[in-house]
Amino acid sequence: RKGIKGMREQEVDTNLEYTVTIFRFLQDKDVFENFYKLHLARRLLTNRSLSDDSEKLMISKLKGECGHLYTSKLEGMFQDIKLSEDLVKAYRAHPADAGSPIVLSVNVLTSGFWPNSTTIACNLPQELQECCNRFQSFYLQKHTGRRLSWQFQHGTADLKAVLGRSRHELNVTTLQMVILLLFNQQQQLTYNEIAAKTGIPPDELKRHLMSLYVTPKVKILVKEPAEHDRSKDPWSDDVFVVNQAFESKLHRLKVPLVALRGAAAEIPMPASSSGAADVPPTVEEDRKHLVEAVIVRIMKSRKTLEHNQLVIEVTRHLTGRFHPTPVLIKQRIEKLIEREYLERSATDRRVYNYLA
Repeated sequence: RKGIKGMREQEVDTNLEYTVTIFRFLQDKDVFENFYKLHLARRLLTNRSLSDDSEKLMISKLKGECGHLYTSKLEGMFQDIKLSEDLVKAYRAHPADAGSPIVLSVNVLTSGFWPNSTTIACNLPQELQECCNRFQSFYLQKHTGRRLSWQFQHGTADLKAVLGRSRHELNVTTLQMVILLLFNQQQQLTYNEIAAKTGIPPDELKRHLMSLYVTPKVKILVKEPAEHDRSKDPWSDDVFVVNQAFESKLHRLKVPLVALRGAAAEIPMPASSSGAADVPPTVEEDRKHLVEAVIVRIMKSRKTLEHNQLVIEVTRHLTGRFHPTPVLIKQRIEKLIEREYLERSATDRRVYNYLA
């Protein structure tokens, strides 16, 4: 992202071409796709991409290297963002949004295109919940048969805050917003009260709450009593109040999320059955489906094939994306036999027949 800042179009193209040259030497291009998709999703959802044209140019170069299927989800992500912009414009012109003091922006994402994400429960304030309900009703009237699942953990909010004698605009996550809005009704709240009122899971609550009082430059809340301050972790009997002594020369402040000690990595990396030690679970699952699809495609055209020949054919078809191990291919063959896509030959168990 920072690398293309201030570059001319020709310089951007040259740098992306260098990147694609390195990309050609990667064996596990599906692992690269997984990481690229995660970072692209973060840039699109937080509006941090410096240039949509550069993003699309990179995707077109990847498409030229690996084909349409490799970039179809990446292209789908851009399509979702464009459709969401048009949808939000239509919603703001609709009577359902008339007179609302809350400016709502929503990205409606197709689940098959974007990285998998666990939905985090959260109790929104009533006025915000009503706003979301109005949008949901508007959307479902236009698209019957669809279902919306709100991903609050990926959202952000801009809040106008009065802290002591100063006024600021705070850019926070949706979960941080839910916590802060509680202090409009009460001057102080215990950790247990915040947990009960917000309904945020403990790990996420701890992370988002700590972000509001441990960072010196954006210390919005104060934690009491002080005897637990050595660890900085919130305890059930801790009391939180708004920091009335807060001062900053900046009007607009972004509250960053802290990283918890011992927290799991965003992408766990267990050993995999496909032979690679550092393959994300989502990629591992995609590989299983991809190997099975290639096996069925080959057997459908060849009808009968010996085991070693089938392994060679599958490997040849998938080399451009990743290098499947014979163990993985054998496992998927067994699964296809169980599901009656294939059968072993009655005369030679190392020969497979395709079942129409």
